[in-house]
Amino acid sequence: MADSKILATIERSDTEQLQISVSEYKGKSYLNMRIFYTTDEGATWLPTKKGVTFAPDQLDLLAEAVEAAKKEFMSEE
Repeated sequence: MADSKILATIERSDTEQLQISVSEYKGKSYLNMRIFYTTDEGATWLPTKKGVTFAPDQLDLLAEAVEAAKKEFMSEE
């Protein structure tokens, strides 16, 4: 994928992170959530096959699921 813009990075460990980005592929835009890894103490991050890609028309459903999860977790406190 080319023309990627990182929206957020979530550290998973010293050598692994989740990158959330918007990218374009074959003229269409997508939201990517992918695990990246490093072998040089963070100087270079490389993508793994572990991840998921969302088309723009799926983002409302994803947002609803995140909001439902937030409510679920808040009710546990």
